[in-house]
Amino acid sequence: MRHGKKINHLGRTTSHRNAMLSNMASSLILHKRITTTVAKAKALRKFVEPLLTKSKNDTTHSRRLVFSEIGNKEVLKELFGTVAAKVAGRPGGYTRIIKLSQNRLGDNAELCIIELVDFNETLLEAKNAGEAKATTTRRSRRGGSKKAADAETSAEVVAEAKPAKKAKAATTEVAAPEDTATETLKDGETREEKAAE
Repeated sequence: MRHGKKINHLGRTTSHRNAMLSNMASSLILHKRITTTVAKAKALRKFVEPLLTKSKNDTTHSRRLVFSEIGNKEVLKELFGTVAAKVAGRPGGYTRIIKLSQNRLGDNAELCIIELVDFNETLLEAKNAGEAKATTTRRSRRGGSKKAADAETSAEVVAEAKPAKKAKAATTEVAAPEDTATETLKDGETREEKAAE
């Protein structure tokens, strides 16, 4: 049973664990990304995210609370300056853990990268490009001439279709069936009777 095992002690005494997490948080805030083991990264995330939340409210009290945990004035200045400005609009989830494929050679521990989400420029550019692409290529099914819209969509389908195998024939265009007018039936009347009229 795992009663009362809320935190991972990481095989250290309390003072050693707190000092290690404080130093790792300082490194993360200064460098925006560090490489460590998965267990330490998960413990660090629980330690550093409340500090990032406190940094969004730049008061003397919140600065003193964060300084009591970190104890480094340069890190405090960086946290309440550039980092707080970037994470101001984010309601939590300031860090990202990316697992690495290779384990550590000495003890085979799982390695990972923990980083601040708002400072990974390559992922932010990819996300913004994806959002821009999604907004520009979206088309409405209604409005405009129907035949022109059908011609555009069928041309796109043919252009985007990939050849599955060399033996298969080329793709052919299939048009959607035309809309048919519907008529309301009276009580007790069947479709055959209506067609006969």
